[in-house]
Amino acid sequence: MTQRIETIKALLQHSLHPQHLEIIDDSHAHAGHAGAMQSGGGHFTAIIVADAFEGKTLVQRHQLVYKALGDLMRSDIHALIIKARTPSEAS
Repeated sequence: MTQRIETIKALLQHSLHPQHLEIIDDSHAHAGHAGAMQSGGGHFTAIIVADAFEGKTLVQRHQLVYKALGDLMRSDIHALIIKARTPSEAS
């Protein structure tokens, strides 16, 4: 597993305490993509199941994820697909 994925997981675990967390590196599917080449960041999908999303709108859930990732969103992550669910939504 890449260092980026480990760092992303650690930050999300620390902030959201998810019951399920999966990070998928989709960067290979975007090889040659101009924006990714310029930023040097990767393309990822985050599948997160956490109580922290309970009662939150989709925008608020995404904001929690962005806040948890902080500066990585400017340096290591070029694109992020977020699938944020509560435990009851995931079952």
